[in-house]
Amino acid sequence: MERQLSILVVDDELAMRESITAWLQKAGYQVAAAASGEEALGLMERHLYELALVDVKMPGMDGLALLEQVRRLYPETMVIIITAYGSIESAVRAMKAGASDYLLKPFDPEHLMLLLEKVGGQRRLLQENLALRRRLSEGECAGFEDLVGRSPAMLEVFSLIEDVAATDAPVLITGQTGTGKELVARAIHNRSERGFAPFVTINCGALAENLLESELFGHERGAFTGAVRARRGRLEMADGGTLFLDEVGEISTKMQLDLLRVLETKQFQRVGGTATLTSDFRLICATHRDLPQLIAAERFRQDFYYRIHVISIPIAPLAQRSEDILPLAEHFLDLYAREAGKVRPELDDQARRVLLAHPWPGNVRELRNVIERAVIVARGDRIGLAELSFLGTTAPATALPRSLAEAELAHIQQTLEAHDWNLTRAAAELGIDRSTLRRKLNRAGITRPGGGRR
Repeated sequence: MERQLSILVVDDELAMRESITAWLQKAGYQVAAAASGEEALGLMERHLYELALVDVKMPGMDGLALLEQVRRLYPETMVIIITAYGSIESAVRAMKAGASDYLLKPFDPEHLMLLLEKVGGQRRLLQENLALRRRLSEGECAGFEDLVGRSPAMLEVFSLIEDVAATDAPVLITGQTGTGKELVARAIHNRSERGFAPFVTINCGALAENLLESELFGHERGAFTGAVRARRGRLEMADGGTLFLDEVGEISTKMQLDLLRVLETKQFQRVGGTATLTSDFRLICATHRDLPQLIAAERFRQDFYYRIHVISIPIAPLAQRSEDILPLAEHFLDLYAREAGKVRPELDDQARRVLLAHPWPGNVRELRNVIERAVIVARGDRIGLAELSFLGTTAPATALPRSLAEAELAHIQQTLEAHDWNLTRAAAELGIDRSTLRRKLNRAGITRPGGGRR
């Protein structure tokens, strides 16, 4: 069943306010009421409403002034203006000011419900458009995004993604850090019927328990020190879409119990709140932990494990699927050469042997960092042993003594010095055009010692 909007009715006439509230409650909406614009803003500080029905003519702050405040403070809240039949110009001004629609008095319950269905549809369409825009801006595509591989293990993962995307069953993705668990979760979401709705992520291992509770469930104003305004949690944000709990093995048994209740009922309350909220989301979890081992140590609830473990997708370490190393390297070469504005370099035979022989303790994430660094320091159109010399140790590439940006700047300066700061010759050796080199120098504030550039 589709979740109903939470609505705030604002009207100074008691009879009208009570009638609208009764109609909406009978239809299953979550409703609150205010007798003035000032009272409405007070309520909105404590609770986030998705829609406000606002009468234009009210003493003190009128409906248009309230609309202006709502648009400024709570841009996600849609506003329908209520006005008398003879004041249609007020409705026109309201629409120009950002109202979603208007309602002319007198009206009956059926007319109101039809308008709410229309506005609810507009809200869903807006959310879908925003989600699509986000996906396009992140460079997502119809393929398997950055999931690249031809090993039997990865082909099985691709098959499982296609199978589970058509369902709403909870999924548990397991594997070492850096294997691409979030990419698998995104691929499942993108191929599901929820693909145009939000994909909401939270790293459970990065937050203390009290902060994790607030992030997940949201909070009301005054729920704790610093909670100066009500805030939606990730559960609400994921309504209609997918909630991805990364490193789910790090959460406390109390939080596991709280989440278990939400999974059973799809209902919850914000921290410090009393109103029961609902959210229709698909749950995907990921962990690098051995959850059965945590269960045996009484650090993970068995009932919660069974609830999130309906479908399991294990991802093998990169060292166990050597067939994927070179295809992934080629993929990252394309990506980082394009980002750097350089001619795409090729891996020579020695570089390929080095990549295949490396144990990859950091998995795909380490390989990605290695290729990014190699593209930055590469001179010309080849990557060989010189560009991969730091792989002589098995330490992860992420433990380099300097950042990738610093390595790039150092390499640029060395090349400039070798060509007596001639930008044209240095750019040619770096495999970029002169204007790109000049932009990099300007951004870093690098100038030729003792003078300008040539």
